[in-house]
Amino acid sequence: MRKTLCYGPTIMPRPKSTPKQEPTLPLPSMESGSPPLVAIIGRPNVGKSTLFNKILGAKIAIVDDVPGVTRDRNYADATYRNRKFRLVDTGGLDLSSTDSMLSLIRRQSELAIAEADILIMLLDGRSGLTPPDHEVVRLLRGVTKPLFYVINKIDTPKSEPLLADFYRLGTDQLYPVSAEHGLGVAELLDAMYPLLPSADESDERQQVPRVAVVGRPNVGKSTLVNALLGEERVVVSDVPGTTRDPIDSLVVHHDQSYVFTDTAGIRRRGKVDRGVEGYSVLRSLRAIGRSDIAVLLLDGVEGVTEQDTKIAGAILKQGRACILLSNKWDLQAGDPNARQEYELELRRRFPFLTWAPVLYGSALKPESVRRLFPLLKDVHTMFTKRVPTGALNTWLQKILVSHPLPVRKHKPSAVTKSAYITQVATKPPVFALFVGHPEDLTPAYLKYLENQLRETYQFTGTPLRLMVRKK
Repeated sequence: MRKTLCYGPTIMPRPKSTPKQEPTLPLPSMESGSPPLVAIIGRPNVGKSTLFNKILGAKIAIVDDVPGVTRDRNYADATYRNRKFRLVDTGGLDLSSTDSMLSLIRRQSELAIAEADILIMLLDGRSGLTPPDHEVVRLLRGVTKPLFYVINKIDTPKSEPLLADFYRLGTDQLYPVSAEHGLGVAELLDAMYPLLPSADESDERQQVPRVAVVGRPNVGKSTLVNALLGEERVVVSDVPGTTRDPIDSLVVHHDQSYVFTDTAGIRRRGKVDRGVEGYSVLRSLRAIGRSDIAVLLLDGVEGVTEQDTKIAGAILKQGRACILLSNKWDLQAGDPNARQEYELELRRRFPFLTWAPVLYGSALKPESVRRLFPLLKDVHTMFTKRVPTGALNTWLQKILVSHPLPVRKHKPSAVTKSAYITQVATKPPVFALFVGHPEDLTPAYLKYLENQLRETYQFTGTPLRLMVRKK
């Protein structure tokens, strides 16, 4: 009888009495230094996202009993016994469906099969071998990559006879698992282990800037990500709410890497349905929090809405750098006053984001959206910038000469040396101002200091935080 294995993102090995024989499978052909790509495929609603989450030890993908919840390829880094790999969750393969959305999902799954180094074919043990399963198996007949047939929902020894039907696949090795409870997952990973390259402990991963593409539904977030990548990385449809899971994609531009996260559209709270959409919106907000820069996508034709203001507020609340990108601007080409009117609307709607740069372009024209990269580089530099304490205090003394600290009642003017400033953090830059009487500093004076910091040190695209402490 198998035992349930509990583990986190890094899965520890189970003790073994005898060494396990390695499978005679061809090693995956991978680019030098890159971890192998392991794709989980299968027809809809067999538990792919549940297995994806269980291997990672975290609820990364949205799970629901409704078929078709997963639509895009969802990538995540995983480690097993100190060997790294990238795991890919895919949407269900339904080769007989004529539904337009399911066709787009199928296309994403086919792309995952093409780029993967190792394939996990997941089947439902309770349903048996179904005609849609046969269709997927036929699709894999010509694939020469390592392929593992995994039978899900085998929860107890009494359900193991259900495996008999799957030997019709013509394979000698099946891997029974319960993705929900973790049963059999360790045995599957043990079988994959010889195919994973040994970890190079001297290889230190570069800190790659993370960029979250956020906005209301149907403003072109997925189209923008695809344009930046130059491929159909995420499903694009006119149907609002197409994207559900936050999808990470690595983009390299002029030797600089970025991780772009395509997120679900964020609607007004009162319009968000419970269930899948509620999870999607929550994960979009979390994606902002784990990013360095948020690219807020706006509709250049519809203009700036109240919901755009609320999303911008969420970006500011989480202390992320921000770039405003007005999409579909090619449709405004015939109006000479369009940009001036739009900028007035931006200032009215976003008085708290005057430091955020604005870019006008069209996700359908890759040459225009590539202008985003220089902005990303500059904004990330400012987001991570650290100013030496000596330079800061020299700057502060000059400020205090022309604009002294507020004078206390019945007291002489403050001495310029009565204040001290230092930077205490980055991402975003945080400054601590030490004065004798913090209660005397007004919000207007603190705002003046922030504006002077921005003007002197060019803090473009990033929020600043100024904390006042008693000296």
